[in-house]
Amino acid sequence: MADIVVLGSLNMDLVVRAERIPRPGETVPGEGFVTIPGGKGANQAAAAARLGGNVAMIGRVGHDSFGAALLENMRAQGVDVSHVRQDPEEASGIALITLDAQGENAIVLAAGANGRVSMADVEAAHDLLVGARYLVLQFEIPLPVVREAIRLAGELGLRTVVNAAPARAIEPGFFEGVHYLVVNETEAQLLTGVEVTDLATAERAGRRALGLGVEVAIVTLGANGAFLVSSDQAAHVPARRVEVVDTTAAGDAFIGGLTVALLRGLTLREAVRYATCAGTLATTVLGAQTSLPSASQVQAFFEEGGS
Repeated sequence: MADIVVLGSLNMDLVVRAERIPRPGETVPGEGFVTIPGGKGANQAAAAARLGGNVAMIGRVGHDSFGAALLENMRAQGVDVSHVRQDPEEASGIALITLDAQGENAIVLAAGANGRVSMADVEAAHDLLVGARYLVLQFEIPLPVVREAIRLAGELGLRTVVNAAPARAIEPGFFEGVHYLVVNETEAQLLTGVEVTDLATAERAGRRALGLGVEVAIVTLGANGAFLVSSDQAAHVPARRVEVVDTTAAGDAFIGGLTVALLRGLTLREAVRYATCAGTLATTVLGAQTSLPSASQVQAFFEEGGS
């Protein structure tokens, strides 16, 4: 039985490298086109599984070649996909990703089958949820399903990790009952109204996020690590500098690392440090799931003082 259940998206990432990301109306030459399994939900499930978590996923793919490849990839990562449905009426989700010379990215998503994930999918996995300890969610599936899943997790006694990404406007009360909210600077600003430009504003945004009903707010800061805020502590967790190849899925590696570390009983600050190590290592390899580090890699980086 899975300890960690991820409810979320599965996409096929269509990735091309370019010297820079084009401006509107501009065409730039690209190279190195690849297709790589992705989607925030699938990335986070794979990240947790690679770090030793017992992981299952709830979601949808299309009844197409991408869908079959995404399911096979998840199985290869060690993720239980018995509750990922192949939808006969919608194509699999895809992401068009352009990477620039600095490893930064611009992404366009087509939700496809991810947009048809429903509470019926969640309810069909009731026995799976009853046996789990953590439910991980993101915003690449319909938000009403995310909200209802948070409520159901509370009823079942699961702890919830919500990655409010991609950034979207949220109704009041949406985060009530969430244990861990993880956002980057852009998402933090949208949710709290605080522009995150330094550690002081990261802390301010985190404190405002607590007012949304969450137990712990974590603002990820890219190369500067993360800032965590709870009712009894506020702390910056820095990141070690590395040569960045591709930032795609670094945040997803962070979520996987955080959930596994919490499951293992690390303190909150040490769990965030472990997550930061996972996210940092993911930036050193091209691709989404192809960049996700192993448990031994993260543990070694963590023990070296990887933050």
